[in-house]
Amino acid sequence: MAKNIQSLERAAAMLRLLAGGERRLGLSDISSSLGLAKGTAHGILRTLQNEGFVEQDAASGRYQLGAELLRLGNSYLDVHELRARALVWTDDLARSSGESAHLGVLHQQGVLVVHHVFRPDDSRQVLEVGAMQPLHSTALGKVLAAYDPVAHTEAVEGERQSFTPRTVTDLEEFETVLDLTRARGWAADVEETWEGVAAVAAPIHDRRRIPVGAVAVTGAVERVCSGGELRPELVAAVRDCARAVSRDLGAGRF
Repeated sequence: MAKNIQSLERAAAMLRLLAGGERRLGLSDISSSLGLAKGTAHGILRTLQNEGFVEQDAASGRYQLGAELLRLGNSYLDVHELRARALVWTDDLARSSGESAHLGVLHQQGVLVVHHVFRPDDSRQVLEVGAMQPLHSTALGKVLAAYDPVAHTEAVEGERQSFTPRTVTDLEEFETVLDLTRARGWAADVEETWEGVAAVAAPIHDRRRIPVGAVAVTGAVERVCSGGELRPELVAAVRDCARAVSRDLGAGRF
């Protein structure tokens, strides 16, 4: 029988301790509770912190569980229940809007498309399930970056590539875009990722109000926009869809 890896056992014990005790614990508390030398405990904490599983309060120096661990805890929901709950609502969204609907979740440094409903016409279309989209320029990505701390970190620390003249790459300007997204509850992408393509997206939350994904409508600029602005009825339809899926996940009313 293969032996257990001691460092992983210690890391797991540390995460359980942080999950079951006070909100924040200091290095001395953690090392004494687990019977570890401070240097050993600090090394494990530093590794967990680098991976986003643990966060350190700047003022007190105490540790708590990180956002990445919370996101991983919802991974089953993200991939399975989220898609199942969204099937009917995204079908309705595509039918009512006349455009394609996408459901996306945070994956690594981008947005993974986990469901795609074709535009309800006879045009040739390519299924985009499994495709990756950038966080900083797409409507789905900006919604996730605005509401999910892990996605925000990935978008801020990662490369913000310029795809078109409209792509926002400056950090200060990008943060302003995220502030606007949070203030109005939805994000836009008007030719920021692909020329001639526009999209609007809204966040989906679970019963703990944790953002677990986003839904978007995507189409040609001349159909999705009017007078240079996203059509308000499309914005309303996307937000209604996101709220409906969130309610099905137990989030209640937003």
